[in-house]
Order: sequence, then structure tokens, then C-alpha cells
Amino acid sequence: MTSSAFGTHMTYEKAAAYIYDIPKFTKKNDIRHTEAFLDFLGNPQDHLKVIHVAGTNGKGSVCAYLDGMLRSEGKRTGLFTSPHLIRLNERIAVDGEPLSDAVFEQVFGETLQAVERMEREGLPHPTFFEFLFGMALRAFAQAGVEYAVLETGLGGRLDATNAVKNPLASVITTIGLDHVRYLGDTLEKIAGEKAGIIKPGVPVFYAQTSPESDAVIEKTASERQSFCKKIGKDAYEIIGIEDKHIAFSCSSAYYGTTTWKLNNIGVCQPGNAMLALEVMRFLFGEKGHPDRWRETLFQLKWPCRMEEILPDMYIDGAHNISAVETFVRSVPSDGRRNIIVFSAVDDKEYGKMAACLAENVPADLYVVTHIDDRRGVPAETLGSLFRKYTDRPVVVTESAEEALRYVRAHREGRRVFFVGSLYLAGRVRELIQEGR
Repeated sequence: MTSSAFGTHMTYEKAAAYIYDIPKFTKKNDIRHTEAFLDFLGNPQDHLKVIHVAGTNGKGSVCAYLDGMLRSEGKRTGLFTSPHLIRLNERIAVDGEPLSDAVFEQVFGETLQAVERMEREGLPHPTFFEFLFGMALRAFAQAGVEYAVLETGLGGRLDATNAVKNPLASVITTIGLDHVRYLGDTLEKIAGEKAGIIKPGVPVFYAQTSPESDAVIEKTASERQSFCKKIGKDAYEIIGIEDKHIAFSCSSAYYGTTTWKLNNIGVCQPGNAMLALEVMRFLFGEKGHPDRWRETLFQLKWPCRMEEILPDMYIDGAHNISAVETFVRSVPSDGRRNIIVFSAVDDKEYGKMAACLAENVPADLYVVTHIDDRRGVPAETLGSLFRKYTDRPVVVTESAEEALRYVRAHREGRRVFFVGSLYLAGRVRELIQEGR
């Protein structure tokens, strides 16, 4: 479909339908293709101060923390993240707000026109992710954004976002086994793909994960003559959880002696916050305002990361084994009874995820369900897996809506955790927002 086919009746729904159809007629393109695409868009990235974030787990949270703290410094920001939970325009935010439908429609039209010019010159159509990335950069440049925080989609080295040549900083969150068929089956191989975002002379900040992955990042930074800083467990100390906030202290005197609190109970979040804080410290030094950053982190909520969506009902987007292991450590050990609702997609190690949950979470009921995605694992398959690892009740439901309905009817005062897939998390969030 061409831009002229939309006529004067462009709507968000039509634009979204076009974007969702992209995988049907394109293939994975290389970085040179993305660079050409950005050239047709007028190279909007050249007007932005970019912070580029890769990693296995915690990317979205680190991006959100950076975006919020940059805004606390009075900076105009753009935030590009994935996936979305409910609507496509969640992926592109300016000054903390997703693009309005009207702006999304406008930027879509301009991006489509650039794509048509590309195709007339014999270049392939951008991928789904490339198209949205181009839209984001175009929207940021038009809005007068100063700082753009970009989250990689898959990996780093070959990711479309890596077409940005001169970021202010590269950031790598924790490394885990995920997308192994694309990125490799060892932490070293995966770290090598993530470290592909490190540019010559551009400083890199990374979260300590394992000796194997840490060594790969350090070696890549050294080869590219980039300042490299590891943010380890010694950079902060978790104090505890109080009033649904996790509290921690920072080791460096730069941040003062006051306790920091996050609007979250995930045990991985202080590490994510510390990584973002160290990037802010690098960017602003003595001109920074840690007191503003502290207040920002205290208030900021990033959806579906141990999010209490209703009283005693939590949604967590943990969707690989390392994230599920972290989720397990975040479930409070307070003697309360729990219900786990689980779903997964078939390119994840869902067997290991099920075993981890069944063997380590003090739950007395498991509800499994199928998500409406072609990669969704059948609910019966998940039910059989859980029954292998636990003798506690396992209930099989066929949709997120049915699962939500079931736990509401059978809660009996228990806490509920939805986990295993961002698709599940987003769908449950949508159902609750709709009052269903």
C-alpha cells in the first residue's frame, strides 16, 4: 500500500494495520540498509544526543530511569522501547508521553513516503522494527528532542538501532540466555552480540553479570579504546522493602547518604537504577542534581515490572529463565499464600521457567494459559509441565481473560502474580484497564 492509498483519511488504526503487515513482505536487513533508510528520512539521529541501551534483562527499566532523570534535569527527551504492551505508540515517547494518535499518524505518513522513495531506487522495504525506529527518530527530531534513549530490539551488533554512529554513551544491562537461536548458546556469545553496540571512543557502562560475559565486554571496549565502567553489586546495597517500595543505598559519596527508594519491589531494580545513575553521573558530573534523580526514581512506575496493577495483584514481564530466577527472588517471603499465572512463547526455555517457578515460589495454585500469538505455547502443554514439577493444583485456561476471571473467583485472599511473557502481562493490563 502506498501513501497515496491512504488519501486524506489516515487514521492510527490504518497506520498500525500497515505496520503489523510489514513482516509479511520483508526480511531482516543489515545495518547498511538501516543507514540508507535514515538517510532518506533526513538523518534525524544527527540532531540527537543518543544513549544506546542493550542487554538481556532490565533494558526497558534502565531506559525509563534514564529518561525520567534526564527530564528532571530539564532536558527534552525521546524514548524508544519495545515491545509495546497494548498499543504501538507506547514504543515512542516524547517528554515521557507516548506519541498521540495524531502525531503517530503524521510521522507514519512521512516515514512511508521515505520508504516509497527507497523502493523506487531498488532498496528493500524496512522491517517492522526498522520502520518504527525510523518513525521514532523522525518524531524526536521534529519535537526538538535533545536526548534520545534508544533500546535495542534483539542483540545489538546487528540491531537497527546500531545504525546510530555517535552515541554519547553505550549501556549494557545484565546478560542472560535468551534468543539463543539468534544470539548464541553461551553467555560469551550473547555478550559479544550485545557488546556490538560499543563504538570507538564512546564510553560504555555495563552491569556485572558473570566473569565470562564481563570479559567479553571489557575486551571489546579495550579494542575500541572506549572508557569502560562496570557497575557491580558493590555499587549499592539493598536495604529492604517498605510500603511497596524497595530501598537501597549507594556506595559513592556523589549520591549522598540518603536512602534511595524505587516504586517497585523487584530485587533486580536497584541494580538497574544504579546503572542508569552512573550514566547520569557521567553526563552531568558536578552539575547534576541527585536530589531530583532520587525523587524521580521514587515516583517512576515502569509498567509490568513487578507492577501492582490491583491490590495484591502483580504483573511481571519476566520472559526468560534469568528473568524468572530474578522474579522468584522478588516474591516476598512473608508467609502469604500465592497464585502464579503463567504463559510463554515457544522460542523461550519455558520448561526451565516452569520448573523454576514450581520449585521455588511458595504458591499453592498455578494457573496456565495460552496467549493470542502464533508463538504462544498451548495451555495444555504448560499444564503438563507444571504437573511434572509440583503436586499442587494446576488449572489450565485457554485465554488471559479466562485466567484473570478464574483467579478473581478463586483468590481467597491470596496474592496473584502474572509472569512468563510480556504478551500475557500486556493483555492482563489491558483487560484490567478496561474493567474486565
